[in-house]
Amino acid sequence: MIFLLAAPLLLGLCLLCGSSGIGLPDLGNDTGRAIFDLRLQRLAAGFLVGAALSCAGVVFQALLRNPLAEPYILGVSSGGALGAALIILAGFGSVILWLIPFSAFAAALLTLTIVYAVATNGFRETPSVYSLILSGVIISSLASSLLMFLIATAPVEGLHSIMWWMLGNLQAPSGMLLAVSGIMILLGIFALWLLTPELNALTFGREMAHHLGVRTRLVIGLGLVLATMVTAAAVALAGLIGFVGLVVPHAVRAVIGPDHRRLLPLTAIAGGVFLALCDAFARTILGNVEIPVGVITAFAGGPFFLILLRRRRQRGWIA
Repeated sequence: MIFLLAAPLLLGLCLLCGSSGIGLPDLGNDTGRAIFDLRLQRLAAGFLVGAALSCAGVVFQALLRNPLAEPYILGVSSGGALGAALIILAGFGSVILWLIPFSAFAAALLTLTIVYAVATNGFRETPSVYSLILSGVIISSLASSLLMFLIATAPVEGLHSIMWWMLGNLQAPSGMLLAVSGIMILLGIFALWLLTPELNALTFGREMAHHLGVRTRLVIGLGLVLATMVTAAAVALAGLIGFVGLVVPHAVRAVIGPDHRRLLPLTAIAGGVFLALCDAFARTILGNVEIPVGVITAFAGGPFFLILLRRRRQRGWIA
């Protein structure tokens, strides 16, 4: 309850932060209003992207029964970035904006399928935590290599903007892309919330969930597709932002418990606020020099991932 009351205040604080300092711009002139509109759009993008990545992390962890699963580690983010970059570099993104998130979704879904196929030896085995992480890292590296190849062979025009997008950029190129990605994210999160009773049952294992009346194959397939969709929409909007889907779900779960009916919506709010705060910090810490928000989340999430991995290994959960 305290967090729900503090969330609007924290978002309001983010709205006050900018490269020029802390405070509202002068809304009495056109420049001030334009700056305020850019901050408001950026705040909306940060909240949507943070909510999407956090909810995707919750769902991946529940469906795969893997406490280390998240979009960035499983390669979904890199695959989505590759799909979006193909459309952007081909020049279609500036003409048909909705192609960017849908191309990212198709590529991210294909990447997740490949990761799961590699980890399960062609869908014939039950994947372990170690095999999923290793497969995700390998496929993510391949997708990143293809993305680097595309960028290296792309024309010089617009190269800086796509490099900035790859590092995590919440300044949406247009209101239309923000709207299309936002609709995909909100619809996906709502659909995932409808699956939360089944997610609770799946935490006891597929066999137990089946005995409880859950159509496990349908729920797992639908959950993976929806989680991939919101991740792809987030990547299309803001580029590669890692570890949000790992840090936020674990932090919220430690406070409120594992019930997904409460965990998913509260994680969405916490993830949105977390990324908005990271972006405010990235805009203000060096004054006129802006740091990509993906750098800030990597600094926060990298050590957290190593600590979590070490604890799981000590408990014998990882071979």
